[in-house]
Amino acid sequence: MAKYLFHGAYTLDGIRGVMKEGGTSRRDAVSRLIGGLGGTLESFYFAFGSDDFYITVDLPDNVSAAAIAMTVGAAGGASSDTIVLLTPEEVDRATKVSVPYRAPGQPK
Repeated sequence: MAKYLFHGAYTLDGIRGVMKEGGTSRRDAVSRLIGGLGGTLESFYFAFGSDDFYITVDLPDNVSAAAIAMTVGAAGGASSDTIVLLTPEEVDRATKVSVPYRAPGQPK
């Protein structure tokens, strides 16, 4: 499973929904959404500032994460960003991959 961080802000209608139904109700709805795609909710936090929520999840793949982002965006209650999270072990493996790359302006 891949790990993702969703963070974002509620629209006026979205925050009204949270105020009406409560924070635990929103967490439970997100947990059902993630579970329906074969994933698990790791954490759900509300926050002050430019972002209203931070959610970490395990999902089968990027397609599942994209489906969630598009569904949430289309619903209109929130805007969100999706960040792919890497474990330290994944970074270790990435450092061992040879990538053929030439920076702009460098000799060919």
